[in-house]
Amino acid sequence: MLLLVLDVGDPLFLEPYWMRHSAKSAVVVSGWHRMSYLTNNGFISVELERHIRALHRAVGNAVEEDKFIVFGSGCTQLINALVYALSPDNATTPASVVATAPYYPLYKAQTNLFDGREYEWKGITSKWINSSVVSTKNFIEFVTSPNNPDGLLHKSVLGVKSVIYDHAYYWPHFSAIPAPADEDVMLFSGSKTSGHASSRFGWALIKDEKVYDKVVQYMKVNTMGVSRDTQLRVLKLIKVILGEMGGGGDIFEFGYKALKNRWRKLNEIVSWSNRFSLQQIDPQYCTYFSKMRDPSPAYAWVKCEFEEDVDCAKVLKEAGIISRRGTLFEASSRYTRLSLIKTEDDFDLLLRKMVAVVSENGVSSI
Repeated sequence: MLLLVLDVGDPLFLEPYWMRHSAKSAVVVSGWHRMSYLTNNGFISVELERHIRALHRAVGNAVEEDKFIVFGSGCTQLINALVYALSPDNATTPASVVATAPYYPLYKAQTNLFDGREYEWKGITSKWINSSVVSTKNFIEFVTSPNNPDGLLHKSVLGVKSVIYDHAYYWPHFSAIPAPADEDVMLFSGSKTSGHASSRFGWALIKDEKVYDKVVQYMKVNTMGVSRDTQLRVLKLIKVILGEMGGGGDIFEFGYKALKNRWRKLNEIVSWSNRFSLQQIDPQYCTYFSKMRDPSPAYAWVKCEFEEDVDCAKVLKEAGIISRRGTLFEASSRYTRLSLIKTEDDFDLLLRKMVAVVSENGVSSI
């Protein structure tokens, strides 16, 4: 059986867009160019920072005017940097790091791996709601909006002072943009903005200068900053995105149409029987498109509804589909995540395999 691997969030659905813009987005670097560790602004390109701010203003997904910007090797590197920076100095007890299930697994994995004296993983927010401990201890809450895996827009549950908002998917191809985000700490990912996951680039918008300074210090000790070659490539990509916005080459229009159609087709097949269900995402007004928009999530959060299907990832694997099991997100094993952002060929194969597995137990209507 041919296995279809859909457990990784590779944004290859944007490949056709960049093939159409291959000449505009190409980067050629002379052998002598950019050899120093440093730019005119330490490890951060002033020109790239300026274009990132311009991109946020043009899209309307984040307020950047009163924020500092720091670069990282994707959001991945910045996750622990921010946990470290938000942890109190010289505290008698470590900060408690929490998230609302289902949550992105790296929050827990990194917190446990780095095992800092200043912080420790303390599980899901539901354990701490209405707890008197929240007001007396230092908590750091992760809020992923849109959420990975289900694509829903979230806010802080505990209402604590230190909140890290992961907005990696808060772009018009994945989600409605009802208003610009304006939290104190916000994460964004270059891989989900342009699709270039291998470039390993992300950034954080930070309001508090002391927190920013601690993140910068962390990055200096950790990696001496992000590759200048990567920064050059990302700058080129953002210039193309900005230049094409509002026209026939708008990457967000392109991506939205592709994912909206994928979501519609998958929902149609799932609706043929009651064996599976998908997360409910309602149409919402988007300020970028100036209209109500249909859902276009990056992932399908699949639930197996039959009593005997206690391991949904196993059910799909038997059908030749490799997904990311729900227990990794601290959810029930009846849930599993499917990536909808790989190639068109991958998605077409997914539809064929889903038709087969749905039809095994009868189809109510086609």
